[in-house]
Amino acid sequence: MDNGHIRFASPAGRWVLLATVLGSGVAMLDGTVVNVALPTLGTALGADMAGLQWTVNAYTLTLAGLILLGGSLGDRYGRRKVFLVGVVWFALASALCGLAPNVETLIAARALQGVGGALLTPGSLAIIQASFDREDRPRAIGAWSGLGGVAAAVGPLLGGWLVDTAGWRWVFLINLPLAALVVAVTVRHVPESRDTEATGRFDVLGAALAALSLAGITYGLIDLQVLPLVAGAVLGAVFVGSQIRRSPRALVPVGVFSSRVFTAVNVVTFVMYAAMGVVFFLLVVQLQVSAGFSPLTAGSSMIPITVLMLLLSARAGELAKRIGPRIPMTAGILLCAAALLWMARIGEGSGYVADVLLPTSLFGLGLSAAVAPLTSTVLATAEDRYAGVASGVNNAVARTGGLLAVAAIPPLVGLTGDAFTSASVFTSGFRATMLIGAAMMAVSALITFLTIRENVLIASEPCMSCPVDAPPPATPAGAARGAEPVPPAHP
Repeated sequence: MDNGHIRFASPAGRWVLLATVLGSGVAMLDGTVVNVALPTLGTALGADMAGLQWTVNAYTLTLAGLILLGGSLGDRYGRRKVFLVGVVWFALASALCGLAPNVETLIAARALQGVGGALLTPGSLAIIQASFDREDRPRAIGAWSGLGGVAAAVGPLLGGWLVDTAGWRWVFLINLPLAALVVAVTVRHVPESRDTEATGRFDVLGAALAALSLAGITYGLIDLQVLPLVAGAVLGAVFVGSQIRRSPRALVPVGVFSSRVFTAVNVVTFVMYAAMGVVFFLLVVQLQVSAGFSPLTAGSSMIPITVLMLLLSARAGELAKRIGPRIPMTAGILLCAAALLWMARIGEGSGYVADVLLPTSLFGLGLSAAVAPLTSTVLATAEDRYAGVASGVNNAVARTGGLLAVAAIPPLVGLTGDAFTSASVFTSGFRATMLIGAAMMAVSALITFLTIRENVLIASEPCMSCPVDAPPPATPAGAARGAEPVPPAHP
């Protein structure tokens, strides 16, 4: 069957789907399983709270800073090629994580993992868009999204089981056999494609400035250092200036923010995902340190959130198409705020059902109502020529919000030094964080209600499963126009 015309029900279609689901699933698994292992690896490596923060943030930092560049590289040089480079890079960095003798090496390896994630994450959906027949693309994307949701649901449970049975290092080493399978299937069965209209130079300077700015700000927030904060802010200003000068060839063309609603929904995304990021960072640690749950039980606490999003996101998207996104988003975000107030009760002696399962389920209901309309609004309020860029910007904004919140809030509430070894200290900081997170959600809901019109046209397909770490990516710009397939390297 010709490249670019693969049918969903064909053997070729199933192979392409397997490669892309497993590839993106490896990165998604890593984003959910590592948090479960934080108390154990922190004790094993003699890390403090800052070390745990950097274990999470080093990955998010490079991923958020480079994900837009990763998508552009795939469009230009071949989506399969860049996807394969990303998978191999991710696997090698995972091996380094699993073998790390100290927390400094682990943090460096996590940063390298983020580079691999930035290369493979945009490529998985782009490959589907460029490979499948146009009529079958919605089914293929739905299957990719749904199966990815299953991977996200299994992740925390798998992480808890690995920590309990094999040790924390296997949270990273499990990526190696999965990556090997992805490489084997991709080389043999996935056709190459690229965007023949992609021209001009890459905005490497913009990507470097964005990453360095985030690194400086993150370092300053975690270590409470003024100089890195100032340096990061200055680099951020230089980044904005460079984007204005290079537009429309910039990494982030300023024209994408010409819509007031698009700008507002990205502000909502930043605040909302900032609250989510720090909640997911601290919740599974609190369940182990203060509530006395095992890693496996703590990991299972995240399952209701992902399962509910898997089951309800598409319905929320359809509802937003009928009545507009403002009410579903506002109501969903307020449900999240209520859930965080409920979670603030978690501590010593907490029961699993009343104190964990019910509030996390409420949180999942809120996210199910909010995230799909949010994603659709991003696409509906951006010009068609910016569709791929708009989705990438929104994804990066969400990851940046989580990155900065994980850096800033724990020190603010007293979670520093060896706080994760003291149940009383950690509980105090955790409860303060839940209150801050609830307030941030309330602010997001208010901005949503005041700025997003009910008559925003939601024309895009709703996502079937919206990941919890960032809004799902949309159709890449090159694939949407129609990419020219090139012969695969192997028959």
